[in-house]
Amino acid sequence: MKIIEYFEQTMELQKCLREQIVQGDWRAAKYLYEVLEAGKLKERYGESTRLLLLVEDGNLLAFCTLAERDEIVEEETEPGMKPWIGFVYTYPEHRGNRYSEKLIQHACELARQEGDGKVYLSSNEVGLYEKYGFVFLKMFHTIWGEETQVFEKGLMDMRERCECNERKGGR
Repeated sequence: MKIIEYFEQTMELQKCLREQIVQGDWRAAKYLYEVLEAGKLKERYGESTRLLLLVEDGNLLAFCTLAERDEIVEEETEPGMKPWIGFVYTYPEHRGNRYSEKLIQHACELARQEGDGKVYLSSNEVGLYEKYGFVFLKMFHTIWGEETQVFEKGLMDMRERCECNERKGGR
């Protein structure tokens, strides 16, 4: 099992992955398929957008994005409010294996390596993302006219927090 990035794959493998994405039982999986098929994912969510896919033996188990933007109305966001983790999905037959957690951790690590101090996520799920360290920020509106919760997660690890405290004179 490994995590791959969609845009680093051959066109042939990308097509195969899209065909697996569209099989998801979630309407956002169908939307993601349509955006990928039209070649518009980076246009809509930012040029640095990554589609992370958890695969095993050619089978897609789960996926998520790490993007500059999400479905939130831009006027409601604050400057620097990025990156966003989105389209978090595990296929029903693979649920219960913590695959979403693996992808979220991977996305957070990529964001941290790029110098981001926080990641954001929008969802109406209750109690799901909190177990991954996300904290409710506030309600926002989506580009679809719906309200959604927005969560944030700090990316500093304990070692970095200790170093910051030491620099500030804390213990």
